[in-house]
Amino acid sequence: MKTELCAYSVDACQTAARLGVNRVELCASPAEGGVTPSVATIERVARIEGIDVSVMIRPRGGDFLYSDDEFETMLLDIDYARKAGATGVVFGILTPDGKVDIERTRQLVEAAKGMECTFHRAVDMTEEYEAAVEAVIAAGCHRILTSGGYDKAIDGIDNIRRAVAIAQGRIEIMAGSGVLASNAPQLIEAGVDALHFSAKRMEAGAMLYRNPRISMGGSAAVDEYALRKVDEEEVKEILKLIL
Repeated sequence: MKTELCAYSVDACQTAARLGVNRVELCASPAEGGVTPSVATIERVARIEGIDVSVMIRPRGGDFLYSDDEFETMLLDIDYARKAGATGVVFGILTPDGKVDIERTRQLVEAAKGMECTFHRAVDMTEEYEAAVEAVIAAGCHRILTSGGYDKAIDGIDNIRRAVAIAQGRIEIMAGSGVLASNAPQLIEAGVDALHFSAKRMEAGAMLYRNPRISMGGSAAVDEYALRKVDEEEVKEILKLIL
């Protein structure tokens, strides 16, 4: 059983390595669900000892139907991630009718040769979940990150079990989204190969002056003076269930 932390900073990756997490999924922009991080960030994280680094390859937030220009960016970002020292990449790409884009996924896998390829939760946005799992296998990915087609993995656990049965060792199935120490035992029992979690906590930043009239992201609902940190105790509790 492997573990993966969804990380948005060098600090989070350092924490993951210190606690004994196997791998990080390195992203930027949590408000968009994760997009490709900077090359400098990848380089810094790649220098951390004892942890694998899977880099998110996603040129923008929103859906997973990409233009030709966006697809070219994804191919370039894979090359940059390799040169920066990443051990893996994470991507997902769909057709307009909600199916896995097998041909383009194969191209991404080929571009990432020598690195592990994870097909992310775009699989959960497909029109037919079980067919999507088979399509990702056919495209040559190493693992699937999935919540079973539901917002939280624990709600999609029946589909996750089906994915494990379909995989039959041909691809790793990693459960993610809302994974906590409280529900991890059920997901482990479902037979997954790995658990993906954020273990997020928010911490007040150090700014003393805060302009109440401006929101840089355009949403007053987001506290832009709060910093995303790793809940170390939550990570430790999850790891206790596995080690």
